[in-house]
Amino acid sequence: MLIHPIKPLYDTQSEILILGSFPSVKSREIGFFYGHPQNRFWKVMARICGEALPTTIEEKTNMILNNHFALWDVIHSCEISGSADSTIKNVTPNNLAEILNTANIKGVFVNGKKAEALYNKYILKETGIKAIVLPSTSPANASWSEDRLFEYWSNAINEARENSNG
Repeated sequence: MLIHPIKPLYDTQSEILILGSFPSVKSREIGFFYGHPQNRFWKVMARICGEALPTTIEEKTNMILNNHFALWDVIHSCEISGSADSTIKNVTPNNLAEILNTANIKGVFVNGKKAEALYNKYILKETGIKAIVLPSTSPANASWSEDRLFEYWSNAINEARENSNG
């Protein structure tokens, strides 16, 4: 059984919560989100934020918080073989109350279909907030180019921000 090793990343200004499923082996090794060099998450987020690609954990943290995002994962603990979401079993979900009670979350997004399925199974009934699924930035989702991911992600996030502003 593996326990999630990374604390949620958010502050009181966070408006958009992005949830993955569970950290990859590489993310667990470095102790931060989306640590696999082939994962397109940081490239896509840098483009959405209009910033240079962050390389350090400090730069990534600052970009996320300065642009009013929050990051975490659906799963607190599970059994998983390597980094493969398809092998996840015996799930204990994270409790999102800490983030939702502190930040001004206007939209919840999940990075990929597995995160969506886990969120809907374990968290939706607790939060009552429907999560919007985004195509996975994982290198396993090779059918989506970085440009296509950027276009989809930015449109969905911008729409959520516009809808929440009235």
